[in-house]
Amino acid sequence: MPAFFVHGVPDTHEVWDALLTHLDRDDVIVPDMPGFGCERPAGFGATKEEYLAWLVEQVEAAAADAGEPVDLVGHDWGSLLSQRLVTVRPDLVRTWAAGGAALEPGYVWHEFAQAWQRPETTPDMVPFGDDTMKACILDLYRSAVDVFATWGEEFVDVEPRGLVVWGADDPFVGADVGERAARRAGADLLMLEGCSHWWPHERPAEVAVALEALWESV
Repeated sequence: MPAFFVHGVPDTHEVWDALLTHLDRDDVIVPDMPGFGCERPAGFGATKEEYLAWLVEQVEAAAADAGEPVDLVGHDWGSLLSQRLVTVRPDLVRTWAAGGAALEPGYVWHEFAQAWQRPETTPDMVPFGDDTMKACILDLYRSAVDVFATWGEEFVDVEPRGLVVWGADDPFVGADVGERAARRAGADLLMLEGCSHWWPHERPAEVAVALEALWESV
């Protein structure tokens, strides 16, 4: 079965480069989310629901090609989308690992997100990426003001075996959120001391060991 990696915002597939060099497998799928390092499809509104539909379609295709469910890995927004996917389509996933964001009911968006959600914010006020990425960032965050209420309540006792990966010093989402996410989902927890938000390239070797242990456990 393939391992399917989903990056976050404002990243591209390159966030996984260091981690992939430590994995002892080559059946990996590492796409760019639409508009992030690639074109934004015509008519694509870049909402949370459209990104979820894109991810479901991509994972469905990967699982169909392999003839079995995938090992899903997500960071940041890729973590939120992965958590939602295993909630609504657990049949597509053998294992999941996610961190850097969690579907916790009641969570309040960090300051960057709140700024991007304001109607007066324009793409030239977003300090990341090209014009396409900047516009997608605004559209995504504006569609997700209530994502923790609408998606979070259902992210509990997840069926596929999971692993929550978290930087203990994450400045955007505290370690306590990661701990609660693991408990709510019934997942294992890898808390990385001295690590900030971007654990895929801050601690790639340690995360790779944990991922391979997860994959070997089922």
